[in-house]
Amino acid sequence: MIDAHAHVEMFRGRIPEVVEESRKHLKAIVDSITEYRKFHVWKSWEMLRPYFGFIFPTLGYAPNEARRGNWEKVGKVETFIREHADDIVAVGEIGLDFHYAKTEEERKNQREIFSHFLNIAVELDLPVVLHAREAEREVFEAVQRAGVRAYFHSYSGPKELALEIAENGHIIGINTGIDFIPEVREAAEVLPLEAIVVETDAPYMSPYKGEKNYPWNVEYAVKRIAELKGVEFDTVEKATEENAIKFFGLPL
Repeated sequence: MIDAHAHVEMFRGRIPEVVEESRKHLKAIVDSITEYRKFHVWKSWEMLRPYFGFIFPTLGYAPNEARRGNWEKVGKVETFIREHADDIVAVGEIGLDFHYAKTEEERKNQREIFSHFLNIAVELDLPVVLHAREAEREVFEAVQRAGVRAYFHSYSGPKELALEIAENGHIIGINTGIDFIPEVREAAEVLPLEAIVVETDAPYMSPYKGEKNYPWNVEYAVKRIAELKGVEFDTVEKATEENAIKFFGLPL
Protein backbone atom coordinates (compact mmCIF):
# COMPACT_ATOMS: atom_id res chain seq x y z
CA MET A 1 0.00 0.00 0.00
CA ILE A 2 0.98 3.62 -0.53
CA ASP A 3 -0.40 6.49 1.54
CA ALA A 4 -0.67 9.14 -1.16
CA HIS A 5 -1.14 12.07 1.23
CA ALA A 6 0.02 12.51 4.81
CA HIS A 7 1.68 15.09 7.07
CA VAL A 8 4.22 13.06 9.03
CA GLU A 9 6.00 16.25 10.16
CA MET A 10 2.95 17.02 12.32
CA PHE A 11 3.88 14.15 14.62
CA ARG A 12 6.95 16.17 15.64
CA GLY A 13 8.84 14.22 18.33
CA ARG A 14 7.22 10.94 17.30
CA ILE A 15 8.36 11.00 13.66
CA PRO A 16 10.92 8.14 13.96
CA GLU A 17 8.35 5.92 15.67
CA VAL A 18 5.63 6.71 13.11
CA VAL A 19 7.98 6.09 10.17
CA GLU A 20 9.24 2.81 11.65
CA GLU A 21 5.71 1.49 12.11
CA SER A 22 4.67 2.75 8.66
CA ARG A 23 7.51 0.81 7.02
CA LYS A 24 5.97 -2.42 8.33
CA HIS A 25 2.76 -1.81 6.41
CA LEU A 26 3.48 0.49 3.46
CA LYS A 27 5.69 0.70 0.40
CA ALA A 28 5.84 4.49 0.60
CA ILE A 29 4.28 7.68 1.92
CA VAL A 30 3.82 10.82 -0.15
CA ASP A 31 4.11 13.64 2.36
CA SER A 32 2.57 16.99 1.50
CA ILE A 33 5.02 19.39 3.13
CA THR A 34 2.86 22.48 3.24
CA GLU A 35 3.30 25.99 4.61
CA TYR A 36 0.61 26.30 7.24
CA ARG A 37 0.54 28.25 10.50
CA LYS A 38 3.57 27.15 12.55
CA PHE A 39 4.56 24.42 10.10
CA HIS A 40 7.16 26.09 7.89
CA VAL A 41 8.21 24.06 4.86
CA TRP A 42 11.94 24.44 5.54
CA LYS A 43 11.58 23.10 9.09
CA SER A 44 9.32 20.22 8.02
CA TRP A 45 11.78 19.34 5.24
CA GLU A 46 14.65 18.94 7.69
CA MET A 47 12.54 16.78 10.00
CA LEU A 48 11.60 14.39 7.19
CA ARG A 49 14.78 14.41 5.11
CA PRO A 50 16.33 11.40 6.93
CA TYR A 51 13.42 9.30 5.66
CA PHE A 52 13.40 10.37 2.01
CA GLY A 53 13.31 7.30 -0.21
CA PHE A 54 10.44 5.92 1.84
CA ILE A 55 8.80 9.32 2.26
CA PHE A 56 8.44 11.22 -1.03
CA PRO A 57 7.93 14.96 -0.50
CA THR A 58 5.78 17.56 -2.20
CA LEU A 59 6.01 21.26 -1.34
CA GLY A 60 3.10 23.67 -1.20
CA TYR A 61 1.19 26.50 0.42
CA ALA A 62 -2.07 25.71 2.21
CA PRO A 63 -5.10 27.75 1.12
CA ASN A 64 -5.94 28.43 4.75
CA GLU A 65 -2.57 30.15 4.99
CA ALA A 66 -3.06 31.81 1.61
CA ARG A 67 -6.22 33.61 2.76
CA ARG A 68 -3.99 35.84 4.92
CA GLY A 69 -2.30 37.21 1.80
CA ASN A 70 1.26 37.18 3.18
CA TRP A 71 3.28 37.64 -0.02
CA GLU A 72 6.58 37.84 1.85
CA LYS A 73 5.99 34.30 3.06
CA VAL A 74 4.85 33.27 -0.43
CA GLY A 75 8.21 34.46 -1.76
CA LYS A 76 10.12 32.40 0.81
CA VAL A 77 8.16 29.26 -0.01
CA GLU A 78 8.57 29.82 -3.75
CA THR A 79 12.32 30.12 -3.32
CA PHE A 80 12.39 26.90 -1.31
CA ILE A 81 10.36 25.06 -3.94
CA ARG A 82 12.67 26.23 -6.72
CA GLU A 83 15.75 25.19 -4.71
CA HIS A 84 14.30 21.69 -4.21
CA ALA A 85 12.47 21.25 -7.52
CA ASP A 86 14.53 18.17 -8.39
CA ASP A 87 13.75 16.52 -5.04
CA ILE A 88 9.96 16.84 -4.95
CA VAL A 89 7.31 14.78 -6.72
CA ALA A 90 4.69 17.55 -7.01
CA VAL A 91 3.79 21.10 -6.03
CA GLY A 92 1.19 21.07 -3.28
CA GLU A 93 -0.90 21.10 -1.49
CA ILE A 94 -2.28 24.27 -3.02
CA GLY A 95 -5.81 25.32 -3.84
CA LEU A 96 -8.93 27.02 -2.54
CA ASP A 97 -10.91 26.49 0.66
CA PHE A 98 -14.05 28.59 0.80
CA HIS A 99 -15.26 26.82 3.93
CA TYR A 100 -12.82 28.89 5.97
CA ALA A 101 -12.27 31.82 3.63
CA LYS A 102 -15.52 33.68 4.19
CA THR A 103 -14.74 37.22 3.05
CA GLU A 104 -14.12 38.39 -0.50
CA GLU A 105 -10.69 39.64 0.57
CA GLU A 106 -9.69 36.21 1.90
CA ARG A 107 -10.96 34.49 -1.24
CA LYS A 108 -9.15 36.98 -3.46
CA ASN A 109 -5.91 36.22 -1.56
CA GLN A 110 -6.47 32.49 -1.97
CA ARG A 111 -7.15 32.80 -5.69
CA GLU A 112 -4.07 34.91 -6.37
CA ILE A 113 -1.72 32.70 -4.37
CA PHE A 114 -3.19 29.51 -5.84
CA SER A 115 -2.68 30.91 -9.33
CA HIS A 116 0.89 31.88 -8.43
CA PHE A 117 1.85 28.37 -7.35
CA LEU A 118 -0.04 26.78 -10.22
CA ASN A 119 2.13 28.80 -12.61
CA ILE A 120 5.25 27.64 -10.77
CA ALA A 121 4.16 24.01 -11.23
CA VAL A 122 3.68 24.63 -14.95
CA GLU A 123 7.11 26.22 -15.21
CA LEU A 124 8.77 23.36 -13.31
CA ASP A 125 6.77 20.73 -15.24
CA LEU A 126 5.47 19.16 -12.04
CA PRO A 127 2.01 17.82 -11.17
CA VAL A 128 -0.03 19.47 -8.43
CA VAL A 129 -1.66 18.25 -5.22
CA LEU A 130 -4.90 20.13 -4.70
CA HIS A 131 -6.87 21.13 -1.64
CA ALA A 132 -10.34 22.07 -2.89
CA ARG A 133 -13.14 22.57 -0.40
CA GLU A 134 -16.43 24.18 -1.36
CA ALA A 135 -14.56 25.39 -4.46
CA GLU A 136 -14.03 22.13 -6.36
CA ARG A 137 -15.41 23.34 -9.69
CA GLU A 138 -13.32 26.53 -9.67
CA VAL A 139 -10.15 24.60 -8.82
CA PHE A 140 -10.86 22.05 -11.55
CA GLU A 141 -11.36 24.78 -14.15
CA ALA A 142 -8.11 26.46 -13.07
CA VAL A 143 -6.02 23.30 -13.54
CA GLN A 144 -7.71 22.65 -16.88
CA ARG A 145 -6.69 26.11 -18.08
CA ALA A 146 -3.17 25.62 -16.77
CA GLY A 147 -2.82 22.21 -18.40
CA VAL A 148 -1.31 20.49 -15.36
CA ARG A 149 -1.80 16.95 -14.09
CA ALA A 150 -3.67 17.15 -10.80
CA TYR A 151 -4.37 15.09 -7.71
CA PHE A 152 -7.54 16.19 -5.91
CA HIS A 153 -6.62 15.22 -2.36
CA SER A 154 -9.36 14.22 0.11
CA TYR A 155 -12.02 14.97 -2.46
CA SER A 156 -15.44 15.75 -0.96
CA GLY A 157 -17.23 17.43 -3.84
CA PRO A 158 -20.11 16.23 -6.04
CA LYS A 159 -19.75 12.76 -7.54
CA GLU A 160 -20.67 14.13 -10.98
CA LEU A 161 -17.67 16.47 -10.86
CA ALA A 162 -15.47 13.62 -9.60
CA LEU A 163 -16.29 11.71 -12.77
CA GLU A 164 -15.54 14.76 -14.92
CA ILE A 165 -12.19 15.21 -13.15
CA ALA A 166 -11.31 11.56 -13.78
CA GLU A 167 -12.41 11.72 -17.43
CA ASN A 168 -9.91 14.55 -17.90
CA GLY A 169 -7.01 12.42 -16.70
CA HIS A 170 -6.64 13.58 -13.10
CA ILE A 171 -6.66 11.42 -9.98
CA ILE A 172 -8.73 11.64 -6.82
CA GLY A 173 -7.78 10.80 -3.25
CA ILE A 174 -10.21 8.68 -1.24
CA ASN A 175 -9.37 9.16 2.41
CA THR A 176 -9.91 7.28 5.65
CA GLY A 177 -12.92 9.48 6.41
CA ILE A 178 -14.86 7.38 3.93
CA ASP A 179 -17.38 6.20 6.53
CA PHE A 180 -18.25 9.59 8.00
CA ILE A 181 -18.09 11.86 4.93
CA PRO A 182 -20.91 10.85 2.54
CA GLU A 183 -19.32 12.65 -0.44
CA VAL A 184 -16.11 10.63 -0.06
CA ARG A 185 -18.07 7.39 -0.08
CA GLU A 186 -20.14 8.48 -3.09
CA ALA A 187 -17.02 9.38 -5.06
CA ALA A 188 -15.46 6.01 -4.19
CA GLU A 189 -18.58 4.24 -5.44
CA VAL A 190 -18.72 5.90 -8.86
CA LEU A 191 -15.06 6.41 -9.76
CA PRO A 192 -13.14 3.80 -11.77
CA LEU A 193 -10.21 2.27 -9.89
CA GLU A 194 -7.74 3.75 -12.36
CA ALA A 195 -8.68 7.24 -11.11
CA ILE A 196 -8.28 6.55 -7.38
CA VAL A 197 -5.44 6.76 -4.89
CA VAL A 198 -5.86 6.20 -1.16
CA GLU A 199 -4.74 8.52 1.59
CA THR A 200 -4.96 9.20 5.29
CA ASP A 201 -4.24 12.94 5.52
CA ALA A 202 -2.63 11.86 8.80
CA PRO A 203 -2.79 13.01 11.55
CA TYR A 204 -6.27 14.11 10.42
CA MET A 205 -9.27 12.10 9.17
CA SER A 206 -8.90 9.09 11.47
CA PRO A 207 -11.43 6.33 10.83
CA TYR A 208 -11.38 5.70 14.58
CA LYS A 209 -13.25 8.28 16.63
CA GLY A 210 -11.15 10.28 19.07
CA GLU A 211 -7.82 9.00 17.75
CA LYS A 212 -5.07 10.52 15.64
CA ASN A 213 -4.76 9.11 12.17
CA TYR A 214 -1.64 7.25 11.06
CA PRO A 215 -0.33 6.43 7.57
CA TRP A 216 -0.89 2.70 7.96
CA ASN A 217 -4.60 3.33 8.48
CA VAL A 218 -4.76 3.76 4.71
CA GLU A 219 -5.60 0.05 4.79
CA TYR A 220 -9.03 1.08 6.07
CA ALA A 221 -9.74 3.06 2.91
CA VAL A 222 -8.56 0.19 0.69
CA LYS A 223 -10.82 -2.23 2.55
CA ARG A 224 -13.89 0.00 2.34
CA ILE A 225 -13.39 0.75 -1.38
CA ALA A 226 -13.12 -2.99 -2.05
CA GLU A 227 -16.36 -3.62 -0.14
CA LEU A 228 -18.20 -0.80 -1.93
CA LYS A 229 -17.11 -2.03 -5.35
CA GLY A 230 -17.49 -5.73 -4.62
CA VAL A 231 -13.89 -6.56 -5.53
CA GLU A 232 -10.95 -8.12 -3.69
CA PHE A 233 -8.81 -6.09 -1.29
CA ASP A 234 -5.72 -6.99 -3.37
CA THR A 235 -7.32 -5.55 -6.51
CA VAL A 236 -7.80 -2.14 -4.89
CA GLU A 237 -4.40 -2.25 -3.22
CA LYS A 238 -2.62 -3.00 -6.52
CA ALA A 239 -4.56 -0.41 -8.54
CA THR A 240 -4.11 2.43 -6.04
CA GLU A 241 -0.41 1.67 -5.67
CA GLU A 242 0.10 1.72 -9.43
CA ASN A 243 -1.85 4.97 -9.74
CA ALA A 244 0.29 6.71 -7.10
CA ILE A 245 3.53 5.42 -8.62
CA LYS A 246 2.52 6.57 -12.09
CA PHE A 247 1.17 9.99 -11.08
CA PHE A 248 4.12 10.98 -8.88
CA GLY A 249 6.78 9.10 -10.85
CA LEU A 250 7.89 7.22 -7.74
CA PRO A 251 11.02 5.09 -8.25
CA LEU A 252 9.47 1.94 -6.79
